[in-house]
Formats: sequence, C-alpha cells, structure tokens
Amino acid sequence: MLEAVQSVLPPIPLIFGPFDPSGASNLPIDAVISAELGAHALSVVTAIHVQDSAGLESIYRISPELIDDQARCLLEDMPVGAIKVGPAYDPETISVLAQITADYSNIPLVVHMTAQPDISDLDELDPEETIGALLELLIPQAAVIVTEQGLLDQWRSAGMFGDDPIAVLHELGATHVLCSNIPFGASLNGLALYTRDGPGARWTWPQPAVRIHDSDGLLASAIAVALAGGLSAADAIQKATHQATTMLGRHFHPGMGQRLLRHTQVQP
Repeated sequence: MLEAVQSVLPPIPLIFGPFDPSGASNLPIDAVISAELGAHALSVVTAIHVQDSAGLESIYRISPELIDDQARCLLEDMPVGAIKVGPAYDPETISVLAQITADYSNIPLVVHMTAQPDISDLDELDPEETIGALLELLIPQAAVIVTEQGLLDQWRSAGMFGDDPIAVLHELGATHVLCSNIPFGASLNGLALYTRDGPGARWTWPQPAVRIHDSDGLLASAIAVALAGGLSAADAIQKATHQATTMLGRHFHPGMGQRLLRHTQVQP
C-alpha cells in the first residue's frame, strides 16, 4: 500500500496589478518571480496594458466590481500569506483594494508605489486625486512600501509631502519604507530602509540595466513572498534585498526597446 504523502503548502502571496504582456513587469512576471522563490502566487488583474519592450501604448482598467469578486473568491479559498498591490491608476480601483485589504487586515500588505503613466487613457483622471486616495486609503494599511527616491522627490516638489516624504508616510501608518535609487556615491546607488520607531538599514543596489520600476517590482514581489512564508517585515525585507540583488544581474534584450529582467535560471 502506498504511503500517504503529506502536502506542504508553499507560501501563497496574492498580487494585485496590471497585466504587462511584454513580461517585463507586474503580472504575469510576478508569478514567475514567486515560483522561482518557492511560492505559488495568486493574481488579480487591475488593468490590461497594450505595450512592448519600448513602452506603454494603452491602459484598459478593470471594473472595481470584477476586481472585488475575483479577490474575495481567492481569499476565501486559499490561505493567503501576504498581499502585494502594484500600480493602480484611479481612485475607484484604490478604494476597492483598500476595502479588500481592510477586510483581511491580518494579512501583511506590500504597496509598490509608482509614478502615474503619462498616457491619454488617464487624461480624464486627476492624478492628485489618485495619489490622494493611495495615501489616504492604502498607505495606512501597508506593512511595507517599496518606492523610488525620484518619485518621492517629484511628489515633494509638487507640494504633496512637505519637506520629509518618509516622515509623512510613517505618520500615515506605514511601518517600513524601502527606497531604491538612493545615491551612495558618484557611481553607486543603494537601497535605504526607513522604519518607524526602529533602526533603518542600507544596502548597495546595482544600477539597473532595465527600467527602475521593473527592478522595484521584483523587490516588492520578493518581499511579499518572504512575508507569505511567515517572516517578519524586517526579516522579509533583508532576505528579499539579497535575493533581488542576485536576480537583478540577469537580464536580456529580446526586442527593440529596453532590456528585460530574466527571471529564470539559464540552462547549460
């Protein structure tokens, strides 16, 4: 008689984000990153891109009702260990994401903050309203925020953050803010972790050969996987930075646009 083999569940993160058909960022590449790190990612599409390796042409946003239905279907079925929210383009989408994460507040949340694309599909939206919804509704729930220093500088210049964006994010409720593209020297960039009421940390970070938001997305996904595996936020960030640094060194140039991250090992 065959012996029963106990099934051991892998870490299960739930990832909200747009579908990037070029495979450079967001969905579906987050699922590939998760699989390489030993996790099984669940996905909820918030928008569909028309794009290639050179750039983004169009965005088709998914209705908040469909986002809500799909997310709750997954959350009621499987033991989700962490949630990652990628780019969200309108206040309505952010509102439904915030309601979902509030209803499952026991699950740690990673928010990947990115700049709004300069594209005609979003012209009818007020970018300040979208950013305001993000800051008011999602940031207070976040265990970890991943963003890029240039974005914080841009928003500060627009008068959204005062003189200290990190302090504002902490005041809003975010515990850990991980910033990329911090200048450490003439030719060296790094990551800086700002922890509310705790010690921070710094790591060197390779100058990415790919788009910055692609490398930051890799970092956010790796943190979500580590959180889903049961690590504390501080330990998950440390583990993810080492994993992402190694993975960032693998890239290739398949098309006419920018280089893409290679998220699978090269076979001999």
